[in-house]
Amino acid sequence: MIRTLTSRFLGYAILIFFALVFLYPFVIQIANGLKTEANAAANPLSPFPDPLTWVSLERIFSGTGFPTWLGNSVLVTVVVTIGRVAFGSMAGYALSRLQFRGRKALFAGLLALMAVPPVVLLIPKFLVLNQLGMYNSYSGLIVPLLADATGIFVMKQFFDSVPVSVEEAARIDGAGVFRTFWSVVLPMAKPALITLTILSFTGSWNEFPHTLVSVQDPGLFTLPRGLADLVSGSLGAGTQYPLKLGAALLATIPVAIIFVIFQRYFVRDTTAGADKG
Repeated sequence: MIRTLTSRFLGYAILIFFALVFLYPFVIQIANGLKTEANAAANPLSPFPDPLTWVSLERIFSGTGFPTWLGNSVLVTVVVTIGRVAFGSMAGYALSRLQFRGRKALFAGLLALMAVPPVVLLIPKFLVLNQLGMYNSYSGLIVPLLADATGIFVMKQFFDSVPVSVEEAARIDGAGVFRTFWSVVLPMAKPALITLTILSFTGSWNEFPHTLVSVQDPGLFTLPRGLADLVSGSLGAGTQYPLKLGAALLATIPVAIIFVIFQRYFVRDTTAGADKG
C-alpha cells in the first residue's frame, strides 16, 4: 500500500514538474506583456510585472497594424477552414467509396505529397501565383490553402471504417451518391469533422511560410506575418518585449479557445481510432 502511494506521488510530482516547465513560457509571455519596457528588459524572466501596466496592449491596437492583421487572419482562417472541411470530406469520401480508374494511384500521390516538406513548394507556389495574377491579393492568400492532403487522408481513413451496409440501405431507397454522402455518411463523421476543423483552424491561423510568397502589401498581412514584422524591428530601436509578447499573446488566444471548446471531441475521436486499430 505504501509502495503504491509512493509511486503514485512520484508520478504526480513528475507530471506537475513537466507541466510547470511547459507552462512557464506562457506565464512569462503574459507577465512581460503587462510590464513596462524598462522592467521587461531588466527582468525578462520574472513572472511578476512591477509595475503592472496595460500601455503595451493599448499600443498594440493603436500604434501597430494589429487590427488589420487580426481581420485578415479571421477572414483567411474562416474561409480556409470551411474549404478544407468541405473539400477534405468530399475528396475523402470519393477515395474511400467511389470506384474509378486511377484511384489507387491518386491516393498514392496524396501520401507522397504529405511526405514533401512544405518549404520545398514555396518557390513553385510563388511562380504559380505570379503567373496567374493572384500574387499580393486575398485570392493568393486563400485559394492555395483551401485543400489539404492531411485533411483528405483523415477523412478517407474515417470513411473506410464506416460499414458499406449503412449506405446500401440508402441506395435501395433511391438516394444518389451525393445524397448518401450528405444525409447518411457525413452526419456519422462528426468526430472526424471536428478533428479536421481543429487542424484546419490552427494550421491556417498559424500559417506563416505561405504569406511570405503570396503577399507583400502590409494591408494584406495576417497575424503571423505581422508579428514577424514586429520582431524584425519595424517599430524602431529597443527590445519592445512588452509589445511583441503582448501581440503574440493576443494571437494565441483564439487557437486556445477553439481547442478548449472542441478538445473532448478531438480526444474521443483519437481514442476511437486507437480502439479500432
